[in-house]
Amino acid sequence: MLKPITRPGRFPAERSPAVYDTPFWLTYAGNTCLMAAVSVLFRYSDFVRHVGGAERQLGLIVGVGAVGALAMRLIQGIGIDRFGPRAIWLLSLVGFIASCGLHLTIASAFGAPVFAAQILMKTSLAGAFGASIAFTSLRAPQGRMAEMIGMLGSSGFVGMAMGPVLGDYLFSLPGSEAGHVQSMFLSAIAAGMLSLLLATLATRGEVRPTPSRRPSSWKLVGRYHPGALLAVAVAMGLGLGLPSVFLRPFAQSVGIEKLRWFFLVYAATAFSVRIATRRWPEQLGLRPMILAGSAALAGSMLAFLCVSQPWMMVLPAMVIGTAHAFLFPTVMAAGSLSFPARYRGLATTVTLAMFDLGNLIGQPLVGEVIEGAKSFGLPPYPTMFVMVSSAIAVATIAYAVCPEPVRRSAGKPRPVLSAAVMKA
Repeated sequence: MLKPITRPGRFPAERSPAVYDTPFWLTYAGNTCLMAAVSVLFRYSDFVRHVGGAERQLGLIVGVGAVGALAMRLIQGIGIDRFGPRAIWLLSLVGFIASCGLHLTIASAFGAPVFAAQILMKTSLAGAFGASIAFTSLRAPQGRMAEMIGMLGSSGFVGMAMGPVLGDYLFSLPGSEAGHVQSMFLSAIAAGMLSLLLATLATRGEVRPTPSRRPSSWKLVGRYHPGALLAVAVAMGLGLGLPSVFLRPFAQSVGIEKLRWFFLVYAATAFSVRIATRRWPEQLGLRPMILAGSAALAGSMLAFLCVSQPWMMVLPAMVIGTAHAFLFPTVMAAGSLSFPARYRGLATTVTLAMFDLGNLIGQPLVGEVIEGAKSFGLPPYPTMFVMVSSAIAVATIAYAVCPEPVRRSAGKPRPVLSAAVMKA
């Protein structure tokens, strides 16, 4: 039996060698393949340009796609809690594969089809990653949840290292831009299909939850929400989502064509830091880790201001990689632990929904800032990076000064492990 938690943000020492079993490693491999599919699409701006769009339209397309992710969050938590992670996970992977196929039929960046395909893609990714995290968290001892989510998240860094290398290779081959874009989406489809196979194997024998009556999701969120950390989750969505959308056009603006070195350093740093610090949440608590990660994320945006040569991409890559390694597992664990275990699917959903909200609001605004800066004669990308860094800093300060909420259940106070609570 787990010992009661007596200090917010700290856990009883637990040692359970069985947590890293076959289902975990199959989940790990499946997430690696899915993140490789996502990261090969880091050249999505090339697709948008190919079909007639620019930065403003790129931000709008990606932002509207986040609407689908948010919509998925509204039903995902209920679906996971009622039907189990397996059904949501597999269905979402099928949807991702279909969305990549739909992109192959699109001829304009301004019609409804591109928005529909992007909404389906973001909806599916939200479902797949959310279900895999819920699957892992439900199998984790409470005191080691952040560790296991962090270890699972390291699979995303492995995939992130693979995708851009493949993307650079595909776009370096002889042929037309149309052929390069087509090969990018076909590669994502292949990786998605492999992820589907691995997820199917990982969840074999999953026992579906017993149906039971439950309060309204809105009432549960109102009762158990993790407080001001929701603002950090929104800022995390904006900051961590930005390189996958706007790094390519930024790099082109300073004469850099290859993305792989940024993402290789990003992934290597994040992976190394994640492994080296995997027990820190248990030892130090969640709140210090979240504050350190959020501060690093704000700093990483300013580090882009130093970039004028390809090798200079190393600095922002290392800082944002460190921020990612600190933030994602601690934010997810804090959000999950603010809810009772029987509502773990909803807890995961709420946290990831805030991440999606950061993309929904942030990416279109980033596109507008870039275009607006051009109109006023300001340097577009430096202006954007300073504004994004400032927004993340405000969220960090808000989290630092806001007290942790105290829940009450059956008349007894219930401490919350963190005052607030992400992709791979």
